[in-house]
Amino acid sequence: MSEITLTTYHDVQRAFRRKSLKQALYDEGGVIMRDVLLTLHGDAHRSRRRLENRLFRRETFHLYDSELIPRLIAEEVEPAAANGRADCLGIGHRATLHLTALIAGVDRPAGTAAETERLYHFDLTFSEGATLVHATGNRDAVRQRVATALAAFDEEFLQPSIARRRSLLREVRTGTIDEASLSKDVLTVLLAHESDLADDPDTAAAIIRREIAFFLQAGSHSSANAFTHAMDDLLTWFEEHPQDRRRCLDDPLFMQRCVHESLRLHPASPVAWRVATEDMVLREGLAVAQGTRVIMDLMAANRDPDVFGPDAAEFNPHRPEPEGVPRWGHSFGGGMHVCIGMELDGGTTPDRGAADRAHHVIGVVPQLVGAMLAHGARRDPDHPPGWDDTSARPNFATYPIVFDQ
Repeated sequence: MSEITLTTYHDVQRAFRRKSLKQALYDEGGVIMRDVLLTLHGDAHRSRRRLENRLFRRETFHLYDSELIPRLIAEEVEPAAANGRADCLGIGHRATLHLTALIAGVDRPAGTAAETERLYHFDLTFSEGATLVHATGNRDAVRQRVATALAAFDEEFLQPSIARRRSLLREVRTGTIDEASLSKDVLTVLLAHESDLADDPDTAAAIIRREIAFFLQAGSHSSANAFTHAMDDLLTWFEEHPQDRRRCLDDPLFMQRCVHESLRLHPASPVAWRVATEDMVLREGLAVAQGTRVIMDLMAANRDPDVFGPDAAEFNPHRPEPEGVPRWGHSFGGGMHVCIGMELDGGTTPDRGAADRAHHVIGVVPQLVGAMLAHGARRDPDHPPGWDDTSARPNFATYPIVFDQ
């Protein structure tokens, strides 16, 4: 297969907007990613997105942002701070796991620490499968591990969650309860439209299983990594700009701006892949033949000095916002596959000069960073961070933190 690589911000932007470029990065991870929202194309993608979009509305995000997210974060951060030390990745995964389970439709009836740890195990394993294209080890072994975990997750968590929702859907059909009583989650939406997923019930069941596993891991895995990178960038920045630590605590919008700058530098995936379904011209002088793999280098595009300035490769939360360009660059994707949970993760950007908190979403990652800083989080001087050597993605494996309260 022939390939071209795009490295500038605007070339990548054009590619994201082309509907004849088909998602191709997650083919290796089909054990989890086959036929999920992120990998569907054309009419199938539009249909699935239309179903699930109703759950991802700004008013819902604001409700989560103002009530649910602060509580979930406090449940993780406060015990860690009281203990005096923690690991950023663990806190990030667990704090966001509760939220993604709620959105996906995974019930947690016991509400115990052991149940959380079991779900956390599944989350980490599913993430291995989803990012298999960047795995550095034996990929077949990872696929087998993921398939085993998926079967166990189905039995322990998914089938009880499905049974409860099927019962509620039957009650709606018989008029015993009204539709407003249904759970507002992805699983309920998929079960209500199960016949639209596939003609064969077993195929539909497998699609639902993968879709829920995908939602569970996608929100938690990417958010935990984004949170850890943001903590690293900010703690480094504070060494030479100590006044900005206080500003982060006093000004949530500045905190959010700092996280957006970190997101720009550390997209969840360093690249996006597409395959051309027809001959096309992306711009003058750049023709792409059908069947060509188009590699969008998001790391390079997000550090394009023509867009973000001569210091584009550096963390600078005071960077002027380029006209018509989001502060996070391409880190939430673009076009038909723009991240469906973008505003929940990173928040909304208020109009210039306006900061109406009643209509503004700060986002789970900025809130999580703020909670850590409020408890005096700093790097553990005796245990330096470690990088994840099981993946080509530049993420941390550990990031020890101590708290000065």
